[in-house]
Amino acid sequence: MQIQIINKSKHELPNYETIASAGMDLRANIDKAITLKPLERAIVKTGLFIALPVGSEAQVRPRSGLAAKKGITVLNAPGTVDADYRGEIGVILVNLSNEDFVINDGERIAQLVIAKHERAQWDVVNVLSETERGTGGFGSTGV
Repeated sequence: MQIQIINKSKHELPNYETIASAGMDLRANIDKAITLKPLERAIVKTGLFIALPVGSEAQVRPRSGLAAKKGITVLNAPGTVDADYRGEIGVILVNLSNEDFVINDGERIAQLVIAKHERAQWDVVNVLSETERGTGGFGSTGV
């Protein structure tokens, strides 16, 4: 899939680190370091602008290493960049740890996954088909 991109950052374009990687790392493009205190959140700019084809989205997801080691995650994970959005990609980061976390320029802060999606058309009915699960939810299928 070809995607138009404008890179106004000081950094290289996002790329796939391995042949089987689903996501590309996004880097902070900031003039000065940002300190996230515990439970604090911030929108961190990337300097990237994209034009996705209709029927696709870019999902902004946490980096597993930052989440596991530092307690830093994407607050609205996954964040969605719609095909008609032309603004700068920003990442809403939150610090879920008990320690301050410093975000430096160029730091890998999230990953971007490009995905196709369907548009739904509602079919209003009075009854839904039966399934074995039925209305069970929120852990009803076991541990």
